[in-house]
Amino acid sequence: MTEIQIAISVLLVTVGIFFIFMGSIGIIRLPDFYSRTHSISKSDTLGIILVIIGLIVYEGFTQSSFKLALVSLFVALSNPIGSHALGRAALKNGLKPFYNKDNKKEESN
Repeated sequence: MTEIQIAISVLLVTVGIFFIFMGSIGIIRLPDFYSRTHSISKSDTLGIILVIIGLIVYEGFTQSSFKLALVSLFVALSNPIGSHALGRAALKNGLKPFYNKDNKKEESN
């Protein structure tokens, strides 16, 4: 294993962890369910995929890296679909999105 391979894998895993951390902050800071769902689904999907790609680079071309690639593909397909299903179910059950009073359009009389 070369130092370049290790450096690339550490960089990818670190960037992936950063995106996962930013998604966690989004859950705390954003005002409503829809914003939180969007934040966590996008950042977690990207973060997990980057971490798995970093592990693939670290592992090299082996059977384990092929399995990790399949896991990455599954995450890339399932996370957005699950988030969409959650948002749609919340909307059907009557959960209203949060709107700031300053951003609303004024109604003309």
